[in-house]
Amino acid sequence: MARSADLARPVVTLAILPALLVCLAAPAFFVLEEPRLGWILLGAGVLAAVVIDRRTLRPGVASAGASGSAEQPRPASLTRDLSLIAIGMLIVSVIPLKAELDNGAMVRFTLALGGAVLVPYLISRFVYRDHAIRFPWRGGGRWTWWQWGWLVAVLILGWLILPFYFITSGVYENWPVVDTPDLIARLFVGVGAVGIWDELFFICTCFALLRRHFADVTANVLQAIVFVSFLWELGYRAWGPALTIPFALLQAVIFLRTKSLAYVVTVHLLFDAVVFAVLVHAHNPGLLDAIFLVPAP
Repeated sequence: MARSADLARPVVTLAILPALLVCLAAPAFFVLEEPRLGWILLGAGVLAAVVIDRRTLRPGVASAGASGSAEQPRPASLTRDLSLIAIGMLIVSVIPLKAELDNGAMVRFTLALGGAVLVPYLISRFVYRDHAIRFPWRGGGRWTWWQWGWLVAVLILGWLILPFYFITSGVYENWPVVDTPDLIARLFVGVGAVGIWDELFFICTCFALLRRHFADVTANVLQAIVFVSFLWELGYRAWGPALTIPFALLQAVIFLRTKSLAYVVTVHLLFDAVVFAVLVHAHNPGLLDAIFLVPAP
């Protein structure tokens, strides 16, 4: 059943037009910072989906869902699924994503990012009643040797690449100065919380919804547009997309391979642990110079 559902999902179809419009709202919101353009793109995408859903009988397109299983016999609705992504993006777009560590900013991030995951999930489950969004924590069972090996590789790659990126490009300045124990603790919590949210929204929500209509490769490229745009406004600028694009694509591939939210979250948190250490290093010359190859500015 799952294999049949995979084969039934096309790489390219007319439905990609509304999906692309909805996903392109992310760079409008988070890169260009043009909310009106984002609203127009979301509205046009959802309206185009309505037209396609009305003109196309979508028989036999099973709900692939976040776990990759085809459990729902009900045909997937492009309009419903794109509307959930649009709602999530609209909720995130109401706050500035500049990294800040004061109480007000942390409350704003908690409410907006939490709402962007929770509201689409509740609508999917209790309004649309199609259980399109799932969070398969354990997924594929015990981790294999390559999964443990990749965790080690993530730490090594982060240690080699991230200090060079943050310090030589100057993007560390997009994050606030952390030079007290309180601020360092807040940064640690904030970086980790956003990392977990990334997987809940971009993989378990956006990617899972897009997989109901497109082949994995298409859904992956579309979700990466949203993922990378969010990270851009958050602070991963300059040549950051050269890192964030492969990371976004690879996280989805790993999720498909492992079917485990716990694993992709672990990968992300390890990567973010290095990000946290590099930011502390960059803002506190001499504190961690013995750890990293690139000295603090």
